[in-house]
Amino acid sequence: MSLHAREVSWSAGGALIVDGVTLDVPAGATLGLLGPNGSGKSSLLRLLAGLRRPSDGAVLLDGAELGGLRRREVARRVAVVAQQASTEVDLTVEQVVRLGRIPHRGSWSGDTAADDRAVERALLDTDLATLRDRRWHALSGGEQQRVQIARALAQEPRELLLDEPTNHLDVRHQLDLLALVRRLPLTSVVALHDLNLAAIFCDRLVVLAHGRVAALGAPADVLTPRLIADVYEVDAEVTPDGAGPGRPSIRFLAR
Repeated sequence: MSLHAREVSWSAGGALIVDGVTLDVPAGATLGLLGPNGSGKSSLLRLLAGLRRPSDGAVLLDGAELGGLRRREVARRVAVVAQQASTEVDLTVEQVVRLGRIPHRGSWSGDTAADDRAVERALLDTDLATLRDRRWHALSGGEQQRVQIARALAQEPRELLLDEPTNHLDVRHQLDLLALVRRLPLTSVVALHDLNLAAIFCDRLVVLAHGRVAALGAPADVLTPRLIADVYEVDAEVTPDGAGPGRPSIRFLAR
């Protein structure tokens, strides 16, 4: 068991942003969350993380309603990487990554050997070990994004939720990051714009349109020319198994 949404809805300012979404994220799977801008991807991720309470329905973590769990308990299980993060404090890369250990510390305890191991592993996994002493404000946007991912990994979660994690990353680091997410023994939900990256790295996909689930299933079943035309309003040529067995590749066509 892992994350489940049951008829989850959420409204803001009188507008329905997430509308009756039901989905299961099996333990150990990588679920790609797709949809055009304004489709509700970021809002659904915040609901799955327990950062917002649904207006209707429920989010379950191993069968327990997320809203009934202690915040610290959720923080030890679920890590979130937002699209953008900033800080006014001039921290080093390593200090930012160490923030991921806060849910595992007591009120007055300092760093432990377990904290050191988790931080070191996160720095290595995200190719940041040589930047550990660099100041946060001196980093590029792509480097800052990798630091936030390292912070989430240092948290040692069992569920990892990432909102457009490939934003600001060059092609190499996009591929490295998603390959890392896929091989980690975690349950992951990744909001993506790039349909080809989703086809390559995700086990299952859910496509949102106007806050509702437009399609849910394996990449080859979801990423069809009809679905792409209906949801994204663009024409596409889909090559079955183009990125590997069951993993289509998409070529967009000019209208």
